[in-house]
Amino acid sequence: MSDAQPTFVPGRIGIVGLGLIGGSFAKALHAGGAEVYAWNRTRSTLELAMIDTVDGELTDDAIKTCELIILAGYPSASVQWLKEKADLVSPGAIVIDAVGVKRTICEQCFAIAQGHGWTFIGCHPMAGTQYSGYAHSRANMFKGAPLVVVPPHMDDFERVAVLERLKQLLEPCGFGSFTLSTAEHHDEVIAFTSQLAHVVSNAYVKSPSARVHKGFSAGSYKDLTRVARLNADMWCELFLEDADNLSEEIGTLIDNLQQYKDAIDTRDAARLHDLLAEGDRRKREIEGR
Repeated sequence: MSDAQPTFVPGRIGIVGLGLIGGSFAKALHAGGAEVYAWNRTRSTLELAMIDTVDGELTDDAIKTCELIILAGYPSASVQWLKEKADLVSPGAIVIDAVGVKRTICEQCFAIAQGHGWTFIGCHPMAGTQYSGYAHSRANMFKGAPLVVVPPHMDDFERVAVLERLKQLLEPCGFGSFTLSTAEHHDEVIAFTSQLAHVVSNAYVKSPSARVHKGFSAGSYKDLTRVARLNADMWCELFLEDADNLSEEIGTLIDNLQQYKDAIDTRDAARLHDLLAEGDRRKREIEGR
């Protein structure tokens, strides 16, 4: 750690990227009384946010004054921003990300942080919608949601102190829990809980039958297709950053689906019944019922 003295203004927050997640952080923190500075690739979005949410532009001078900086862009863009601005972040400040993969982000950003006197913590808010962009962001996006946290290697007492500071700084967001994880475990689990669901939903609507579903669909169709609508640029990058885990999950699903198809093709009622009953049983076990 550096011996340099902090130059940040306590409680001041910088946000890099004002999309759905970055915009929601900005709105929640502003509503909670925090002073928020932001940067966004599209200038018009920043200007819109500065009307009633963002207090100022996250310039190089402003970066030095932030106690917390949130990287809310795509994985590669977040890492690149931190590489370019690392020397400007105040000693003692905390930098987090909000990216949906953790191995590549944490490996690179932990390395960038070394020797600078500030701390990088990998984070992933488990919240969102099928829509993207600042227009769909909202102050209550994270209310009750889990925040997965991947801290760097540090002394136990130092880790407790920095995580407690992070909780206090993010208190206006209303997260329901803070879940500590390793980057590796996060990426394994998220391949199933999030990425696979998006792949399945996106592939499901490619059936020719989807074009004639009106008048024949209800809750099941809506539930399964909600996340078929997605930001292709962002999800493509996320999927490829977690390709090994996601490919394994897709392979498992294909194997399971093949069993159902085989039972249906052979009109094997007993086998099909067993497969359906097994799925029902596992769902009940997962839910603790």
